[in-house]
Amino acid sequence: TDPAHSLSDSFEKKISHVPTFIQENLYAVEIDPEIAMEEYQEKLKEQSEVNPGMELLQEQMDMASMSPGIDEAAAFDQFLKYMTTDEYDVVIFDTAPTGHTLRLLSFPEMMDSWVGKLIKLRRQIGALAKAFKNILPFMGDEEEEDRALKDLEATKKKISEARAVMSDPERTSFKMIVIPEEMSIYESERAMKALEKYDIHTDAVIVNQILPEESDCEFCRARRRLQQERLKMIREKFSDQILAQVPLLKKEAKGIKTLEKIAEILYGKPLTDNKDTSTVSSP
Repeated sequence: TDPAHSLSDSFEKKISHVPTFIQENLYAVEIDPEIAMEEYQEKLKEQSEVNPGMELLQEQMDMASMSPGIDEAAAFDQFLKYMTTDEYDVVIFDTAPTGHTLRLLSFPEMMDSWVGKLIKLRRQIGALAKAFKNILPFMGDEEEEDRALKDLEATKKKISEARAVMSDPERTSFKMIVIPEEMSIYESERAMKALEKYDIHTDAVIVNQILPEESDCEFCRARRRLQQERLKMIREKFSDQILAQVPLLKKEAKGIKTLEKIAEILYGKPLTDNKDTSTVSSP
């Protein structure tokens, strides 16, 4: 969901806005904000043709700063699509930096309220249309009115399903990535508390860029000591979460081989039989 296209960089492969094959059992998608916005605007246009008043309500809500931004709403529309699909066994969202992610994850609450108001308005307009159908022909026929209401109710249902998935710890977990520095720790702590408001469970904290123990570099040893102090702070603040460490690598974390190495550090070597595997291990 990060508009910076970091997945393409991570996999060293051009990834588009549709599922792109990476390797067996692995596909990736980068949500293109422009394409997502075009698709979302087209959807709104189609609904407004059979849903008089939608544009008026949107303007009113924009003025009141109540409605989501069109670009963020478009991204959330794509987010919903992949969150509720049955096409894949596991869907992993590589989210953008904290502020953008919290905004995205708060959308079910915002969109539910927004669509609820549209449904209420649609029903009011439907009642008026039936009462004044002879003098207000632009209201459309009953079939169009029913389709508009059904579309809105289907959207509301999808949002409710997404909220249920996000708040179910058996189906959804959030992995917080931090580096052993105070600013990152405090930001992660704030983010975790914000996620709790939306009933999203953070089950693991992964501490990245840990320096090796042995080094002839005095600067490196000093940084290592500081990191150890911050690790103690992390253990105290996130005592309810699984903690894992990823060392600072000799090269950038990109390309399948390097990403597989990181996965092995976190989860162990992939199994070749049907035995169960362990989750992220505590340091």
